[in-house]
Amino acid sequence: QVQLVESGGGLVQAGGSLRLSCAASRSISRLNIMEWYRQAPGKKRELVAGIGSGGSTNYADSVKGRFTISRDNAKNTVCLQMTSLKPDDTAVYYCNARDSPIIPPEFGSWGQGTQVTVSS
Repeated sequence: QVQLVESGGGLVQAGGSLRLSCAASRSISRLNIMEWYRQAPGKKRELVAGIGSGGSTNYADSVKGRFTISRDNAKNTVCLQMTSLKPDDTAVYYCNARDSPIIPPEFGSWGQGTQVTVSS
């Protein structure tokens, strides 16, 4: 297991930007899947964006064109650049890591989450 620590959340006005970071306790170069999830009050946790070890990315339809996920294996970090934020983006954002895409996310490593609040 790898320990993950998210940072960068906060309060921002609609249309603003935030950059979330996920720092890993060890090398992430062999962690095949690094993902960001979010959970809003009263809602299920949902996948926001993911990045593979080769750099391939995927995004939820609701964030395509606004969010960008990236990974820096040298710094053992994964970032989520969020722009054009909307009130609907308000949630706790979590980082998830696992060795293989066949491993369900619930069996991967999770961070403690960082709160993002977007005011209208």
